[in-house]
Amino acid sequence: MKKFAAFLASFLILLGVFAPATVTTAQASATKNIKVTYTLKKNKKQIAKKTITLKKNGTVTQGLKKGWKVNDKGGFISEIDGHKQNNKKKIYWTYTVNKKQVNVSADKKKLKNHDKVEFKLSKYNG
Repeated sequence: MKKFAAFLASFLILLGVFAPATVTTAQASATKNIKVTYTLKKNKKQIAKKTITLKKNGTVTQGLKKGWKVNDKGGFISEIDGHKQNNKKKIYWTYTVNKKQVNVSADKKKLKNHDKVEFKLSKYNG
């Protein structure tokens, strides 16, 4: 019985030493990922919406490609899941992050946890 008590005491001491490290490791890995919500619209109609998990500092393009089939060139999106731009009709994909227009290509725009990205395929009136 004494040997079992000694074993149990040693085990509990070891558990106390290693358990906090496990929790810390789990917390650290959780902060390495972010969740971003993507909404796709064609004109004003919503055609898709997904929440995507990315690594911290992931880009708009990385998240978009995790959720849909995407064609892009130089960070500019030309097609998402078969919905293509039409240069002759001046119909293009544009995007916002947290309802703010972004002036950098999608492959350069880094995201933060809980950002909301909206892509719109619509006629450019400029």
